[in-house]
Amino acid sequence: MTTAVQLPDGATRDALGPTLIRLQEQGVANIIVADADLGKSTSARKFREAFPERFITFGVAEQNMISAAAGMSTMGQTVVASTFAVFMEHAFDQLRMSVAQPNLNVKIFASHSGVSAGEDGASAQSVEDVALFSSLVNFTVCAPADLQEAEAVVEAAIRTPGPFYVRTSRPKTAALYVDGSHFELGKAHMLRDGSDVTLIAYGLMVERSVQAAEALAAEGIEARVLNMSTIRPLDTAALQAAATETGAIVVAEEHLAHSGLGSMCAQALARTVPVPMEFVAVDDRYGESGKWFEVLEMLGLTSDAIAAAARKVVGRKG
Repeated sequence: MTTAVQLPDGATRDALGPTLIRLQEQGVANIIVADADLGKSTSARKFREAFPERFITFGVAEQNMISAAAGMSTMGQTVVASTFAVFMEHAFDQLRMSVAQPNLNVKIFASHSGVSAGEDGASAQSVEDVALFSSLVNFTVCAPADLQEAEAVVEAAIRTPGPFYVRTSRPKTAALYVDGSHFELGKAHMLRDGSDVTLIAYGLMVERSVQAAEALAAEGIEARVLNMSTIRPLDTAALQAAATETGAIVVAEEHLAHSGLGSMCAQALARTVPVPMEFVAVDDRYGESGKWFEVLEMLGLTSDAIAAAARKVVGRKG
């Protein structure tokens, strides 16, 4: 593999524990953390070190954890449940019946999302989670692009009533933001303006979209880059403005192509401002074990692939 990997600045999963400690110390909420035996990897275990009486380990029992989290939330607690994204899918029925339908104050923080779980292999790589959680009524779904934004997303989730799903990543990636002050729940953030095409992404695909935009600029194609860190509710205003002003859209995501953000954007634009679209995502398959950046390259989740999709969709403009 020949992909050049930028020097890392942090992993989005590392925001959870330290941010929860700060918010509990500040009295923002009465936080209880429910853990499914992976607190070291999700960084939730740091909260246990500061508040051991507010940290409960359920072991490898995600369904039980979600049922208990729902119950504790009815007693005035803000309950954070965390494990790997793929294992959170085990509890979909409990999430639907016990959290989404009664609209309870349970926050799901899922790390090791997408195929960038890498060496853990296909069984530990979640490529369906955005579709699953976006299908749940009352859930807000977020996926921060870097560590600084992840801290802001954690705080927004704790301060905002109702169910949340926050998707974070295993690998350390480059910092895109000095801090999280740009983050506004439910709003896309424009990292770069452009008039020829808009690149929309979340998570670690945002950095790759910025790289693609820089490569395209050298060819005379000006690409707008939108970080859609709030996936649900979708920022349809930013989406429609991008379609109107640039006339072409590329959606890049570390998720199945047929059911993720790309599908949501296509549906929204079909109703309002239909424009040519291309999608850079996982194409109806599962991943494999390997270095995270090698797995992404194998599946075509690269800046080169985003740039190629942009060239294609610009060529389709009327």
